[in-house]
Amino acid sequence: MTNQPAPDLHITSQTPLTPTIQSWEIFLLDQGKSPYTVRAFMGDLQLFAGYLAPDKAIGAVTTRDINNFLSWLQNGRGVPCSPKSLARRITSIKAFFRWLQQSGRILADPAEKVVQLSVISPLPVVLTIEEQEKALEAANAYRTAKKPDARPYTLLNLLLSTGVKKGECLAINTNHVDLEAPGGPVLFVRYASPRNRYKERKINLTEEWVEAYLEYLEQYQPKDIIFPWSPRRLEYLLEDIGRAAGLEKHLSFDMARWTCVLRDWQSDEDRETIRQKMGISKIQWREISMKLRQLAQQEETSSTA
Repeated sequence: MTNQPAPDLHITSQTPLTPTIQSWEIFLLDQGKSPYTVRAFMGDLQLFAGYLAPDKAIGAVTTRDINNFLSWLQNGRGVPCSPKSLARRITSIKAFFRWLQQSGRILADPAEKVVQLSVISPLPVVLTIEEQEKALEAANAYRTAKKPDARPYTLLNLLLSTGVKKGECLAINTNHVDLEAPGGPVLFVRYASPRNRYKERKINLTEEWVEAYLEYLEQYQPKDIIFPWSPRRLEYLLEDIGRAAGLEKHLSFDMARWTCVLRDWQSDEDRETIRQKMGISKIQWREISMKLRQLAQQEETSSTA
């Protein structure tokens, strides 16, 4: 993928910030960047241009201008700017001017010497392998109870094997599951909004899940949405499973998602495959992959202690 802007943009060092930012937006979209990423870049850069002057030439922007803008965000704007938002805005500005400098539109990159902040949120809580097995056993026990119920196992196994988010799970329709796919059963994660279409993906389903799912269909006979209950109702169900398994941790959608991805990471699954399975952008993957590396090291240390 090239860093050169499209030849018809006619950008020079005298081109004002606003039209240059608009040209970069077109370039990013043409390069296949996700709409979410592009929208974030544009919001940050429009704020930057508004602080300086929209008609300021790109070649006239200095490192001091950028640092003054960052100081204004933290102390003079009157609106709280979290460390995470500040770090993202620095990233946006750096990417923009790097693009201009590498393509020869400006001679020097004024953002090069700006210090990049790295903000990593706390590590997520995940299930150990033993806890994961206990939770699945507890959920599976409902299937052979006096009144068989495949719902707990169908839900938990799906979360732990696919890593789908809560909102994605709640939106799964019966026609999103293809049990007759040529390569084996698959789940299609769909989004109603066009702006989220880049998150759509196909995830393989396990034989264990399919077996429970068929029982579940017979018991509940869902018309369209597979889990037609409120988010809180399903959260309570996960909590019940956790208690039945004797877990001290609070079993949740997010915990199951991270546990799934960590197991993929530990099994040396291709990193790009994991990113696509999660339905996240490459920018989001940078932080998440760092967390996964730390979680894997943490778990390895605990197992050898």
